[in-house]
Amino acid sequence: MSIELKGITKKFGALVANDSIDLKVARGEIHAILGENGAGKSTLMNIVYGLVKADSGKIFVEDKEVIINEPADALKYGIGMVHQHFMLIPVFTVAENIALGREQSKGGFLSLDEVKKKIKLLAEEFKFDIDPDALIEDLPVGVQQRVEIIKALIYDAKVLILDEPTAVLTPQETDELLSIMRTLKNKGTSIIFITHKLREVQEVADKITIIRLGKVINTVAANTSQEELASMMVGRQVDLAPNKSEFKPGKVILDINKLSVANSLGRKIIDSLSLQVRAGEILAIAGVQGNGQSELARAIVNLEDHVSGSIKLDQKEILGITVQDSLRAGIAYIPESRELDGLISSFSIVENLILDVHDISPAAKKGSLNTDYINENSSKLVKEFDIRTQSIFDTASSLSGGNKQKVVLARELSREVKLVVASQPTRGLDVGSIEFVYEKLLGERSANRAILLISSELDEVLELADRIAVIYKGEIVGEVGPDVSREKLGLMMAGIK
Repeated sequence: MSIELKGITKKFGALVANDSIDLKVARGEIHAILGENGAGKSTLMNIVYGLVKADSGKIFVEDKEVIINEPADALKYGIGMVHQHFMLIPVFTVAENIALGREQSKGGFLSLDEVKKKIKLLAEEFKFDIDPDALIEDLPVGVQQRVEIIKALIYDAKVLILDEPTAVLTPQETDELLSIMRTLKNKGTSIIFITHKLREVQEVADKITIIRLGKVINTVAANTSQEELASMMVGRQVDLAPNKSEFKPGKVILDINKLSVANSLGRKIIDSLSLQVRAGEILAIAGVQGNGQSELARAIVNLEDHVSGSIKLDQKEILGITVQDSLRAGIAYIPESRELDGLISSFSIVENLILDVHDISPAAKKGSLNTDYINENSSKLVKEFDIRTQSIFDTASSLSGGNKQKVVLARELSREVKLVVASQPTRGLDVGSIEFVYEKLLGERSANRAILLISSELDEVLELADRIAVIYKGEIVGEVGPDVSREKLGLMMAGIK
């Protein structure tokens, strides 16, 4: 089924999110939309799906104009959407989530039998391994995404919108999703693929439309070079390969010895793990998500409860001290979820920038906030870290993903620290923001700070790391240099020593 947008315009106050956008997607075509965070990609798709109403413009399905005021209208016209942040209820089963909103009952009781039959048919057709009775909270992220896809397909979606679908997936899950997209295309489904990952676009897209600052810049073929795509996205040349200075490691800053972390039931998530990170070094922890990386990062800043072993920072034991004392001992912490752990969304940018230091000089003066200093310093950091906002007093929730991450970076890297713990620092970011994060991390390395990089992005690990430690089921299964092949690294991540 074809879909066409003509002159779609949407404003939020003075901000023009979409500026007279034209877009045409043919039947059975994978059409990628590339753009920086905040370029207007998601707003445009939310208009198509009926979550946001355009100020002007028209939508055509199979060359006939349609009016879409809500998601029910979009579904009626055969348009489904899989959101970047899944719209699933963790304590419900797969079948219950898919039936939600379109419940059918027999004798006053919810009937899921037909839904389960349809799920099994679709799962078999697309080779999804999904149990309709499984609880969502028990499923890996990649399988949860397949549930979202089935939720759209079960209502006969002929146009499928995928909004940043690989942002939370491992490399293996990403490859599986791209294969699913090709299968859908071959069966006649049109796919609008919202992303900022250039390799994925080139692998799977038929056409690529680039949006910058709310406007369509160009529509190009999938064989357009990554350098050209990146420069069109951000409006300047982008260095996709960061420049690293010579590796000159100093003294040991982080020394972890026989660290174990257990969950609330007593099961060990990390088992007797040991590693060291030196000053002026980036040690990358590579592994498939869910092998203890998150718990390792949290344990270092004393956010985990059931921990044993030793964590020394610059030869001083820090295991068991408070989170605040951990940060003030000299740790910068960039958590994997900026929304959950990095920011307070309802607080202003200014307030988020002083979360670590609000009660000490110069942010505090005689027991009160030093607002003159705080506002002046916040304005300086907003400029230095290129945080795109209309005001330092805007809430963090008003920012795009890339700008939220820049607030976290600005807060953590503007303090005097010895160790930077960066967990998935570029997850969900566009090429311009990724380049910026790389520059900042390499700047910390040049300033002789120790950096522990935890990332599921293989390209990122290979580009930035001086050493790579591979984690599997809570244990370090091997250590390699940055010249290791992707194939060997992938095998190690699967637990093959």
